[in-house]
Amino acid sequence: MSRLGLVALALLLPVSVEAADFKAPVSEVMAAAAANWQDLGADTDTPPPYADYFSEDFLKRLYSKDFVAKYKEAAKYPAYEDDGSPFDYDPVIGGQDGCALKDVTTTEGQPANGAEDVTVTFDNSHCFGERAADWQPETLVFKVIEEDGRAVIDDIERPSFEEGASLKKEMVEIAEAGANDGNGSAAESPE
Repeated sequence: MSRLGLVALALLLPVSVEAADFKAPVSEVMAAAAANWQDLGADTDTPPPYADYFSEDFLKRLYSKDFVAKYKEAAKYPAYEDDGSPFDYDPVIGGQDGCALKDVTTTEGQPANGAEDVTVTFDNSHCFGERAADWQPETLVFKVIEEDGRAVIDDIERPSFEEGASLKKEMVEIAEAGANDGNGSAAESPE
């Protein structure tokens, strides 16, 4: 092997070993969404246990420090008294009603400066019957960054919502509304 080849190999090897898997945290959140919205079998009416997108475990492992801080501030103002969630809808699927997730596709962007957009599309309305001719699958854009040597979700943008609906922005609005007047539900779901 030539010296140039050895130098190139030496330069590339550390990059490939240290590259963060930007898709990994997104895959875990989407697996939780798929589990939460699976079709029940004909032999049961009991849904499986709910997988909380914002469990302590997920907050520690899958989300950025800034995202976690904003979530915890918003969670001080739960949407319902018997639930700790600041959301009155499922913020990943984008509503209160839906079907089992179908045709889920995940596309990674180009990593740049320790960040990458991971786009997920899915159909969660196929069980509602006929749809409009211009129907499009639900799209989520996960803003994934590298923090403390690992890939974490820093935001989730939902283009089908008003103004692209940054989940972090919504959490800030919930916290501000809750702090100002006790109304924790600052944003409306598109449903």
